[in-house]
Amino acid sequence: MLEHVPHWLGHALRKVRAGAEKLAILQPELGGSFSGIDLSSPAFADGARLPPRFTADGEGVSPPLIWGPVPEGTQSLALIVEDPDAPAPQPLVHAVVWGIPADEARLAEGAIVADGAGDTDGRDVGRNSYFLEGWLPPDPPTGHGEHAYAFQLFALGIVPDLGRNPGRAALVRAMAGNVLAAGLLTGTYGREIPAGRGHSGHPVVPGAVR
Repeated sequence: MLEHVPHWLGHALRKVRAGAEKLAILQPELGGSFSGIDLSSPAFADGARLPPRFTADGEGVSPPLIWGPVPEGTQSLALIVEDPDAPAPQPLVHAVVWGIPADEARLAEGAIVADGAGDTDGRDVGRNSYFLEGWLPPDPPTGHGEHAYAFQLFALGIVPDLGRNPGRAALVRAMAGNVLAAGLLTGTYGREIPAGRGHSGHPVVPGAVR
């Protein structure tokens, strides 16, 4: 969808970004003093570019994730994926998953999909920023620069009772005071202005008066 935003508009909005301080993992109601979880992906390194397969320019499936041990007392895990570089007041939510069993140590490629009423293992998928269940493939505006996609995994001392189809805000409220540990993995993706085109999107003619 956002690939259709004109190049000039994406470039004009380069400095308009939600801000990393608004990511779920940094919200004060979660406490912030929790221990860490080693979160990674076999598909991309921390801080590296996401393969197009996981974006709107490819198949648009969710990437595989793996993580290390979680603290004793963990009852479930939850995942929130956000883009703090979105040109919006709040980060764009790409995925909300909760009720992941405490003994689980991975999410397979393509696992974040609309499920309606929860997976057979207890895992459930909530609403992204487009009010749809499942993975929202990264789709940054052309010319807006590189975006960071924050995969945030939380080990919880509870199994949240959220009902059907909650969003990020409902999950954060349910996690408040119940986070035992958290992990953060960041992938990046961007669409630059194609070579030979100006910020207006029109071809640049060498030597032309501008």
